[in-house]
Amino acid sequence: MSTRTALTVDVLVIGARCAGAATAMLLARHGLSVLMADRGGYGTDTLSTHALMRGGVLQLHRWGLLERVRAMNTPAVRRTEFHYDEEVLDIEIAPAHGTDALYSPRRMVLDSILVDAAQEAGVQVRHHHTLTALMRNGNGRVTGGILRDEEGREVAVTAGLVVGADGIGSAVARLAGAPVEVKARHASAVIYGYFTGLSGDAYRWFYRPNVSAGVIPTTAGRACVFASMPPGRFKGMMRDGAAAGFNAVVAESAPDLPAEMAAKGARLEGRLLAFTGRKGFLRRAHGPGWALVGDAGYFKDPLTAHGITDAFRDSELLANAAAAGTDAALAEYQAVRDTLSRPLFEVTDAVASFDWTVPELKALHIGLNKAMKAEVAHMLTWPDVPKARHLRPSITPVPA
Repeated sequence: MSTRTALTVDVLVIGARCAGAATAMLLARHGLSVLMADRGGYGTDTLSTHALMRGGVLQLHRWGLLERVRAMNTPAVRRTEFHYDEEVLDIEIAPAHGTDALYSPRRMVLDSILVDAAQEAGVQVRHHHTLTALMRNGNGRVTGGILRDEEGREVAVTAGLVVGADGIGSAVARLAGAPVEVKARHASAVIYGYFTGLSGDAYRWFYRPNVSAGVIPTTAGRACVFASMPPGRFKGMMRDGAAAGFNAVVAESAPDLPAEMAAKGARLEGRLLAFTGRKGFLRRAHGPGWALVGDAGYFKDPLTAHGITDAFRDSELLANAAAAGTDAALAEYQAVRDTLSRPLFEVTDAVASFDWTVPELKALHIGLNKAMKAEVAHMLTWPDVPKARHLRPSITPVPA
């Protein structure tokens, strides 16, 4: 029989990756008591696009964490190259808003930095804990959650708000009954790996009909090289194995890249990873006593590499709403999230369709850039983020 303890906090956050850890950190900086739980371990890797766009870097700068990312041997990205068939657009990253480069840290680095910052702000963190149930009062309002550790011990956490930051298959969304309000029509599949010998100062995106590839400089002298294609083609290619499919799509998307990799002695570290594709969605982002953030509430195809930036944006929106402490503030959180997200969501869905000519794709990218600029402009209107206080707000044990 499992043993059970009980705690009371202001906010219970489920998920300790970029969305959950950022939200928990900001909630604690607002002075709220926060417990954050994750079924995984500290400093583990996860599937990711890695690339931070301007808004994501801006958030790290505003939160006082950008120097930590730089200190972890994460290269500055100062250019973006778009390869459309034979045409190349080379765009410099202009200094703006306290940032002069983009970054693409490995997730074990980024997530650990955020978890550390959350703990410094006073968040109690529990890894290897899984949410098994939500608690509700007589009116159906969520009032907390039941956590279980690897040894079967349970913790009943009473909370004024439960935040689901637990990814696409969010347990909080499922248990709360959060409906999907907007559905994407398309998805892309991706095969990627980490290579030595390709470090540089540019995001490099390659596009040709029905395929795409990219090179993203990341932590410790590695580069994430990806190959993307429609899911139907992915399934056919995987009969010959991930390596064959990866090599074929990279060569088709970027004909000069295989020779460059060979000349530089690029070597795959570890194994290739695959994402079979998942259609995007916008779930309802809040309800009585609960809220969703990150991929739990809003997921779009990874081909436009904007997921982490969205997560950072929405973490602050949600933390501000939770600090206000009203259902009306949470409703406003969803309204702003949806207003900023819908243009990005719709453009990404069109890109993920692979149903475009190269001139049409260039027009979609112009729309994407416009939406990202609107996102940054909105962030710049927000009040200053509370500074790290290095305090631990009380988390109150209560009788089981």
